[in-house]
Amino acid sequence: MSEGGRVMVWSASTRYEVDPAPHGLALVHDLLNTISAGRPRAADLLDSLADAQAWVDQALGCWAQEAAQAAAEVHLTESDLEELRGLRAELRRLLASPHGDGPRGDGNEVVPAVHVAAAALRVDRNGRVVLEPRGQGWRYVAALVLLEMFQAQQADTWRRLKICRNTRCATAFFDRSRNNSGVWHSTKICGNPENLRAHRARQRVRGAGL
Repeated sequence: MSEGGRVMVWSASTRYEVDPAPHGLALVHDLLNTISAGRPRAADLLDSLADAQAWVDQALGCWAQEAAQAAAEVHLTESDLEELRGLRAELRRLLASPHGDGPRGDGNEVVPAVHVAAAALRVDRNGRVVLEPRGQGWRYVAALVLLEMFQAQQADTWRRLKICRNTRCATAFFDRSRNNSGVWHSTKICGNPENLRAHRARQRVRGAGL
């Protein structure tokens, strides 16, 4: 995608070499991947005000192109950072394995930032009723994220957004497998090494039992 000749990319997800989720859900996906992960560890894009502002500007630009809508300008302050990190942690908790064997949040205990965000209904020029986020700073970002989550749940694509089962990775990915059975963000990077470690562990157990 491009804006005025400039290539627009989902900066958080592309650094982990994962394809963004389809449509506006890519915004939620990108927020999840602002964490510090990978080898070597990439920076946490919500750690400093400068990095967070750069990510928000880029992500909202990408979202605007995906949705063919204008996004409001968001100017973050230091107080917004903890709220955004809390929202991210809560979303990652929701996506963590329901069986308790997956990663939990960002590795830091953060109180959930938001459960309610403001949005308004309006009729567009084509006669459709649309939801628009309201608020400033982190509240606008949170409203937009929750709206995209809602739409993904209605379209039954939310369940395909997952956290890599490799706890040393924890990259968020969109599962495009036919039966939604993926557990690794990359079979080559995480799946094969983890399966090999598990196989060797089983071999050691069998050898010890002889």
